[in-house]
Amino acid sequence: MIKILDWIALLAYCGLIFWLSNQETIPLPPVFEFQDKLMHFGAYFVMAAFSWRAFRHQGLTRNKLALAAWLFCCVYGLSDEWHQSFVPGRTTSGWDWLADSLGAATTALALLSLKPKQQCQAS
Repeated sequence: MIKILDWIALLAYCGLIFWLSNQETIPLPPVFEFQDKLMHFGAYFVMAAFSWRAFRHQGLTRNKLALAAWLFCCVYGLSDEWHQSFVPGRTTSGWDWLADSLGAATTALALLSLKPKQQCQAS
């Protein structure tokens, strides 16, 4: 059941990103320069955590799990930038994709650096 919930959470989050990218504008007042890059970083930081949780059920080693979560986010970010090229009022940006990729990499590396829980073994 947890496996299904993890995949649903990832797909729902990807759907949210898609929906936000499909809007002509996102009604957030600019507070500081490069605010949008921080938002991209944060969005894909979270996506990588969802990806890690979903992909952990695939029997991957921790290194491969981190790589899979990061690559998924990088590819999704690239497809999201491409998607935005078709939305009136939106533009694509390699800098946005870089912020996406760096946010995902930060999560993947942070989760990789955590010690995994010790599994209980029956005596």
